[in-house]
Amino acid sequence: MSLSPASRISIPEKTLMRVVDGQAVILSLGTERYYGLDEIGTRIWELLASGKTLAETAEAMAKEFDAPAATIESDIRALLAELVREGLIEPVK
Repeated sequence: MSLSPASRISIPEKTLMRVVDGQAVILSLGTERYYGLDEIGTRIWELLASGKTLAETAEAMAKEFDAPAATIESDIRALLAELVREGLIEPVK
C-alpha cells in the first residue's frame, strides 16, 4: 500500500467501531475479528474517519502531542498498513 500525504481512508460497511473508556474496539463483520486501539490510535482513527488526509492527521497529532510531525506520520503509516491488512480500512485514491 502506497500512501501519500494527501491520502485519505474509507471505512468499509463491514467495519464497526465503538469507543470504550477512550479506546477503540473495531470489529470486522467479514472476519468476525476484534481489533483494539489505544487512546492515541483512537484519536488517529477519529481524525482519518472525519475525512482528514494523512498529512492533516499528522499535523493535528503533532500539535496535540507536541511531537515531530515526521515521526507521527511514520507511525500513522505503520498503523494504516496494519489496518489495511486486517481489512478494517481501505485507502482512497
